[in-house]
Amino acid sequence: MALNIGFIGTGGIAKAHLNNLAKIQDAEVTAFFDIQLERAQKEAREWKNAKAYNNLNEMLDDRKLDAVYICVPPMAHGEAENAVIDRGIPFLVEKPLGIDHSPNGILKKIEQKKIITSVGYHWRYQEATRRALDLLNERKLGMSLGYWMGGMPMVPWWRVQTGSGGQFVEQTTHIVDLLRYLSGEVIEVFAAYSQRVMHEKVEGTTVADVGTVTMKLENGSIATISNTCMSPVGHKVGLDLYTDQGVLEISSSGLKDIKPESITEYKERKSPYLIEDEVFVNAILTGDSSKILSDYRDAIKTHNVTLAANKSADIGKPIHLKELSRT
Repeated sequence: MALNIGFIGTGGIAKAHLNNLAKIQDAEVTAFFDIQLERAQKEAREWKNAKAYNNLNEMLDDRKLDAVYICVPPMAHGEAENAVIDRGIPFLVEKPLGIDHSPNGILKKIEQKKIITSVGYHWRYQEATRRALDLLNERKLGMSLGYWMGGMPMVPWWRVQTGSGGQFVEQTTHIVDLLRYLSGEVIEVFAAYSQRVMHEKVEGTTVADVGTVTMKLENGSIATISNTCMSPVGHKVGLDLYTDQGVLEISSSGLKDIKPESITEYKERKSPYLIEDEVFVNAILTGDSSKILSDYRDAIKTHNVTLAANKSADIGKPIHLKELSRT
């Protein structure tokens, strides 16, 4: 029996999930919500039994949904999650979880109702990531260097700090999450951000366009993750892990294992987005969420690291994650 799935938000990332669900036999999308009704109607026409809405509660009450995808901009999180949780519906939510600490209250409600959740950290589902995790069991990690170096997405909310939370929260969160997944928990961050170009090029830009965050991890290793959205060319996105046996370079295309005597490359063979959606659908069908690699509780830890980086850049001092949790 196919699952009845609803979508909250119909932007680009929603379309990526929809393309995947069209390939999954047990998934049927039957409801679309968007504040612009015509966008929801456009997507609904692609599915046989789907209906479009511009009232969220009306959609959730009108359709008996087995699962929901929440694909909204960072500043719009909260209302959708609470409405879905109140009805006990499992959901997959795209990162980031928001732009502040309100997800902590959402987590309490999720755990009270024991709802299955998944968060869109698709890098965890890469074959490169799984292989790197195995290789790290045999090696000692010393330090990690992460990157998200490219240009600015030209959607209006992205360039506004109160809309996206800034690049480190909205985009580079993927690399922070990858670092946590492979290397363990971050305990302290020290960040420096600056506005160099984009605030002069694009009217209304309030986000920093360059930034670097240095981190201490529980296991004793250190990491630096840098990002820029001022580059006219896409440059480097990924995570390099420096170990006692060589370097592991992870990118969206795969893994490069660099040793003194050899360089071995492993290419991705299947879309991690598709794997993520298959795992989520299977979890709802079976009630077994053990293969979901990032649930809401885990994703909050990544989110808190990015918020700590923002705070550190703002006050010019290191932030300890335990101190942040008390504020």
